[in-house]
Amino acid sequence: QFAEGARITVWLTLISGTIGVLLGVLAGMGKLSNFAPLRWLCDFYVWLIRGTPLLLQILFVWLAVPSVMPAGFDLSDFACAAIALSLNIGAYNTECVRAGILAVPHGQVEAAKALGLTPFQTFMDVILPQSMRVALPALANNLASLVKDSSLAYAISVVELTMAGYRVQAESYQPIPVFITIATIYLILTTAFTTLTSALEAQLDVGQKR
Repeated sequence: QFAEGARITVWLTLISGTIGVLLGVLAGMGKLSNFAPLRWLCDFYVWLIRGTPLLLQILFVWLAVPSVMPAGFDLSDFACAAIALSLNIGAYNTECVRAGILAVPHGQVEAAKALGLTPFQTFMDVILPQSMRVALPALANNLASLVKDSSLAYAISVVELTMAGYRVQAESYQPIPVFITIATIYLILTTAFTTLTSALEAQLDVGQKR
């Protein structure tokens, strides 16, 4: 049961983390847009998600979203948890990406224009790679937090690691060994994710003086 719960936790983290990075990039670009309605929409998204509890967001997606879906369209508990976690981490990633974009020297943008690059080419080839390099440590920290935040999916009956632990505890009546085991597995998972991101940072020379 622990192994199956850990597998669900890892999948929740990977799916939500990937979507959350994409949302962060899109919303981060939107917050810097010259188109005011788009900028306001992205500001509202970040303000709403960062200002409300993650547990409330998970419950809202689980209870409210299916009620507005077409008849016959059903979302699994896992999908509801993944949507809520993606929206949540996406809001936090937005500020990381925005800060990374702002850290790119404006002179490089001017140089790209002088070379004849289009705005899209300038962003994809010049701004985005450098901004992601700057934002990587903060994004990695958000990913490590997501591993732990995924435990809140137990509230909508997703059998992730915490829920699996509750079930084992209910069957064994051994709370201390069970919860020590859960904590150990979470430590292993977060250590694995942070080790991978640290290796990526080292590969990209993030934070290294030149």
